[in-house]
Amino acid sequence: QVQLVESGGGLVQAGDSLTLSCAASGRTEHMGWFRQAPGKERELVAAIRWSVAYYADSVKGRFTISRDSLKNTVYLQMNSLKPEDTAVYYCAAGLTVKVVTIPGQYDYWGQGTQVTVSS
Repeated sequence: QVQLVESGGGLVQAGDSLTLSCAASGRTEHMGWFRQAPGKERELVAAIRWSVAYYADSVKGRFTISRDSLKNTVYLQMNSLKPEDTAVYYCAAGLTVKVVTIPGQYDYWGQGTQVTVSS
Protein backbone atom coordinates (compact mmCIF):
# COMPACT_ATOMS: atom_id res chain seq x y z
CA GLN A 1 0.00 0.00 0.00
CA VAL A 2 1.08 3.55 -0.72
CA GLN A 3 1.94 5.78 2.21
CA LEU A 4 2.06 9.56 1.92
CA VAL A 5 3.66 11.88 4.44
CA GLU A 6 3.30 15.66 4.11
CA SER A 7 5.54 18.24 5.72
CA GLY A 8 6.36 21.92 5.46
CA GLY A 9 3.22 23.57 6.79
CA GLY A 10 3.33 26.37 9.31
CA LEU A 11 2.44 29.94 10.21
CA VAL A 12 3.42 32.68 7.78
CA GLN A 13 2.47 36.25 6.97
CA ALA A 14 0.68 37.36 3.84
CA GLY A 15 3.11 37.67 0.95
CA ASP A 16 5.48 35.05 2.32
CA SER A 17 6.43 31.78 0.68
CA LEU A 18 6.20 28.21 1.86
CA THR A 19 7.07 24.88 0.30
CA LEU A 20 5.23 21.67 1.10
CA SER A 21 6.63 18.24 0.42
CA CYS A 22 5.01 14.84 0.18
CA ALA A 23 7.12 11.74 0.41
CA ALA A 24 5.51 8.66 -1.05
CA SER A 25 6.23 4.99 -0.65
CA GLY A 26 5.08 2.57 -3.28
CA ARG A 27 4.04 3.19 -6.86
CA THR A 28 2.20 6.39 -7.70
CA GLU A 29 1.13 7.62 -11.11
CA HIS A 30 -0.95 10.72 -10.44
CA MET A 31 -0.28 13.00 -7.50
CA GLY A 32 -2.05 16.09 -6.30
CA TRP A 33 -2.44 18.63 -3.54
CA PHE A 34 -5.85 19.35 -2.07
CA ARG A 35 -6.77 21.80 0.66
CA GLN A 36 -9.70 22.15 3.00
CA ALA A 37 -10.57 25.16 5.10
CA PRO A 38 -13.06 25.06 8.01
CA GLY A 39 -16.61 24.92 6.71
CA LYS A 40 -15.52 24.50 3.11
CA GLU A 41 -15.28 21.56 0.76
CA ARG A 42 -12.00 19.95 -0.09
CA GLU A 43 -10.64 21.45 -3.29
CA LEU A 44 -7.84 20.59 -5.65
CA VAL A 45 -4.95 23.01 -5.60
CA ALA A 46 -2.64 21.36 -8.10
CA ALA A 47 -2.03 17.98 -9.70
CA ILE A 48 0.76 16.43 -11.70
CA ARG A 49 1.39 13.38 -13.84
CA TRP A 50 4.96 13.14 -15.03
CA SER A 51 5.67 16.74 -16.10
CA VAL A 52 2.09 17.73 -16.93
CA ALA A 53 0.57 19.96 -14.27
CA TYR A 54 -2.87 21.38 -13.49
CA TYR A 55 -3.62 24.34 -11.24
CA ALA A 56 -6.74 25.74 -9.68
CA ASP A 57 -7.53 29.24 -10.93
CA SER A 58 -7.09 30.63 -7.44
CA VAL A 59 -3.42 29.66 -7.28
CA LYS A 60 -2.25 30.01 -10.87
CA GLY A 61 0.84 32.14 -11.07
CA ARG A 62 1.52 31.77 -7.35
CA PHE A 63 1.89 28.05 -6.71
CA THR A 64 4.07 25.52 -8.48
CA ILE A 65 3.78 21.76 -8.26
CA SER A 66 6.77 19.61 -9.08
CA ARG A 67 7.75 15.99 -8.78
CA ASP A 68 11.02 14.23 -8.22
CA SER A 69 10.37 10.76 -9.60
CA LEU A 70 13.65 9.36 -8.35
CA LYS A 71 12.80 10.37 -4.79
CA ASN A 72 9.09 9.67 -5.31
CA THR A 73 8.34 13.04 -3.76
CA VAL A 74 5.99 15.80 -4.84
CA TYR A 75 6.38 19.44 -3.84
CA LEU A 76 4.12 22.44 -3.73
CA GLN A 77 5.91 25.76 -3.81
CA MET A 78 3.58 28.48 -2.59
CA ASN A 79 4.47 32.10 -3.20
CA SER A 80 2.63 35.35 -2.44
CA LEU A 81 0.50 33.60 0.14
CA LYS A 82 -2.83 35.13 1.05
CA PRO A 83 -5.01 34.69 4.15
CA GLU A 84 -7.52 32.83 1.98
CA ASP A 85 -4.87 30.17 1.37
CA THR A 86 -5.22 29.12 5.00
CA ALA A 87 -6.27 25.48 5.12
CA VAL A 88 -5.15 21.96 5.81
CA TYR A 89 -3.26 20.76 2.78
CA TYR A 90 -3.43 17.11 1.79
CA CYS A 91 -1.25 15.13 -0.54
CA ALA A 92 -3.06 12.56 -2.66
CA ALA A 93 -2.02 9.82 -5.06
CA GLY A 94 -3.74 7.51 -7.48
CA LEU A 95 -2.86 4.96 -10.10
CA THR A 96 -5.78 5.87 -12.34
CA VAL A 97 -7.14 9.41 -12.22
CA LYS A 98 -9.59 10.48 -14.91
CA VAL A 99 -10.69 13.80 -13.41
CA VAL A 100 -8.01 15.40 -11.28
CA THR A 101 -10.36 17.75 -9.41
CA ILE A 102 -12.44 14.97 -7.84
CA PRO A 103 -11.09 13.71 -4.50
CA GLY A 104 -12.67 10.29 -5.02
CA GLN A 105 -10.44 9.72 -8.00
CA TYR A 106 -7.44 9.32 -5.71
CA ASP A 107 -6.63 6.14 -3.82
CA TYR A 108 -4.27 7.33 -1.11
CA TRP A 109 -4.08 10.37 1.15
CA GLY A 110 -1.60 11.87 3.54
CA GLN A 111 -2.43 13.03 7.05
CA GLY A 112 -2.53 16.70 6.10
CA THR A 113 -0.41 19.67 7.08
CA GLN A 114 -1.74 22.98 8.36
CA VAL A 115 -0.93 26.18 6.50
CA THR A 116 -1.97 29.40 8.21
CA VAL A 117 -1.47 32.78 6.58
CA SER A 118 -1.94 35.85 8.73
CA SER A 119 -2.74 39.32 7.44
